[in-house]
Amino acid sequence: MNMNKLRYSDTISDDHIRRTHPAFRLIRYLVWLFSPKYKVSGIDNLPEGPAIIAGNHSQMFGPIASELYCPGRHYTWCISEMMEKDKVAEYAYKDFWSQKPAISRPYYKLAAHLIPHLAEFIFTNADTIPVYRDRRVMKTFQITGEKLSEGARVVIFPEDYDEYNNIVHHFQRGFIHTAKYYYRQKGECIPFVPMYICPALKQIVFGKPIFFDPGKKTDEEAERICAYLQEAISEIAYALPRHRVTPYPNISKRNYPFNDKL
Repeated sequence: MNMNKLRYSDTISDDHIRRTHPAFRLIRYLVWLFSPKYKVSGIDNLPEGPAIIAGNHSQMFGPIASELYCPGRHYTWCISEMMEKDKVAEYAYKDFWSQKPAISRPYYKLAAHLIPHLAEFIFTNADTIPVYRDRRVMKTFQITGEKLSEGARVVIFPEDYDEYNNIVHHFQRGFIHTAKYYYRQKGECIPFVPMYICPALKQIVFGKPIFFDPGKKTDEEAERICAYLQEAISEIAYALPRHRVTPYPNISKRNYPFNDKL
């Protein structure tokens, strides 16, 4: 398997430097410097031009790896609550730390209330697209469509808490509507690329894409595409050396599953 190891200069564009706050660029560099260095493989599976990349969340590792190592110009879907400081604490605790052992939860609740200003600063400077779950939802699709129209890739981590297998959790279906919106705007069928993020092996692997079919009902397409992506990510994981999979829920490490094929 061919793998590319990127230098830091390969992970940040001149345009990104011009658009972002110097303090954010420093934070980004420090994260890259002190976090594990990932090798990227399967880049030949990424189509030229716009695409939607769907991957396993791997807790915080997925978004960090996406920001630092996804090739080319890309934007990552980010839940809007993490970009609005008055909502960060409640969301962060519920989504990140509520499944931690009971004895440690008070500490995580404290941490959740310490990060709102920093979280808002980071996520509004990073190449992110806010994901709204209220009346502003169309704004998410509009921004996504604009970025795709500019030739960028969009990275989405659509896992929910319902377990699919020992590799991924079931994908939420709503992100497939982005392809329908894009087709109406551009008349083009967007590809969806599976991505497996493996913190244990410090690897990111891209699989072969599947294309949106506008001739089918959107609900049927959502089922077909999500089933393919879940299976493709799982098969990538099964083909790698034995390792513990970092699951979407932030559970104790001793409960992380292995990538043994069931």
